[in-house]
Amino acid sequence: MRANFIFSEVWIGLRRNLTMTVAVIVTVAIGMALLGVGLMINSQISTMKDFWSDKVEVSVFLCKKNDPFPACKGSGGVNAQEKAALEQQIKAMPQVESVSFENAAQAYELFKSQQSGNTVLLSAIRAEDMPESFRVKLKDPDTYTAVIEQLKGAPGVSNVINQKEILEKFFALLESLRWAALVVAIILVFAATLLIGNTVRLSAYNRRRETGIMRLVGASNIYIQLPFVMEGVIAGLIGGVMSGVLLMVSKVFLFDKVQVYLANTVLTWETVTKVILITLIFGVVICILASFVTLRRYLRV
Repeated sequence: MRANFIFSEVWIGLRRNLTMTVAVIVTVAIGMALLGVGLMINSQISTMKDFWSDKVEVSVFLCKKNDPFPACKGSGGVNAQEKAALEQQIKAMPQVESVSFENAAQAYELFKSQQSGNTVLLSAIRAEDMPESFRVKLKDPDTYTAVIEQLKGAPGVSNVINQKEILEKFFALLESLRWAALVVAIILVFAATLLIGNTVRLSAYNRRRETGIMRLVGASNIYIQLPFVMEGVIAGLIGGVMSGVLLMVSKVFLFDKVQVYLANTVLTWETVTKVILITLIFGVVICILASFVTLRRYLRV
């Protein structure tokens, strides 16, 4: 009997404040979805950093004939003696863990695999256009500065590129996107909290006569407050489910689309499921707290 009464009160409250309830659901859904996207981006960044931390290399590109780089002008390209001397110099550096040589043919094959979908670019580039290079793996990727300073200007070297600097710029962009999503999510969560509180307050005010009678016949505070709290829980659950759908859509149409550029750093469904569960619980908890706090302040009978 008591359960039937509570559920009937919940249904009455949701029906009376339908517009506000829908606004709460939509705000919770969008806020939790943005929070989830921020968590998914954070997970992606962590996975990428773990994957690439021990794979970043310093690429030492060698001069070709008619190379436009200033260091190569008039040299006619690197010769065998310069190449051997440079390899010995690199291997002698204490920061270097290993070094490998990549000739033009190998560079071209790698280029073709990376640009397999760009037929225009592939038709314009030939194997002889690709530069030879030494791929230098460091014991500590943070010591790249000393290595680059020693190799820049060495005979036969056209350019030295540190892959970590390129990755750090990309990671910085992802960090900015993550924080932007989290900031917007926090703002929407705050807005959802206010909406939930206002909805509960209006519902309590509309039913002040019924709650007054319940207090007079000896009903406990929990029994009086429970229907209002459950209204918030239902709104939070529906909003959380909607945010979960949005997160799954973003996984399929956003994160999976960029996986081709992020080799071996796939965002798994296990991670997405954890994020959905976290946002669902977070949304419901926010609704419960907002309802409870609002009732303590406004439900005076």
